[in-house]
Amino acid sequence: MRSNLSFSFTRATPWCLCVLGALSGCQAVRTMPSADSLLGAITPYKVEVVQGNVITQEQAALVKPGMSRAQVRDILGSSLVADVFHADRWDYVFTIRRQGAVSQSRHIVALFSGDVLKSIDTGGELPTERDFVASIDTFKTARNAPPLELSEAQVKALPAPAKAAAPEAQQPVGPVRDYPPLEPRS
Repeated sequence: MRSNLSFSFTRATPWCLCVLGALSGCQAVRTMPSADSLLGAITPYKVEVVQGNVITQEQAALVKPGMSRAQVRDILGSSLVADVFHADRWDYVFTIRRQGAVSQSRHIVALFSGDVLKSIDTGGELPTERDFVASIDTFKTARNAPPLELSEAQVKALPAPAKAAAPEAQQPVGPVRDYPPLEPRS
């Protein structure tokens, strides 16, 4: 009986070591620098997911109660959710998940009374167009774009444009023909 007990213990020892090794590996994964990276250097690819309509402060400011459905659609685009049970409600949902940028999610509701906009609920403050573009720009540190406008000093430092001489009358190229009149002279 004693020999059976020692046999099962020696047989179970490798399994116990494997389980303990696996559990100790779980602790190492939790203490890694980032949950998205493997060994701190390899980052798996994540698919960019963009759904819905981007609605900015500038667009929302153009939408006013009393506008028709067509006018609202021209400004905000078609709503993402069209519910047959709530025909007077348009839901604009926007989500974006982009690697290297913070995930964003917005929900905007436009309520109609017949064909006329009754109210719009933005669910909080919307970003401006410039702020939105800056929030999804993942090349902020790598890009050193030159300024698109000249300063006052740079404009003054530009050379004055050369005055163009008056264009000379150009002589016709090729043979000059004299055509007879279309009607006889009387």
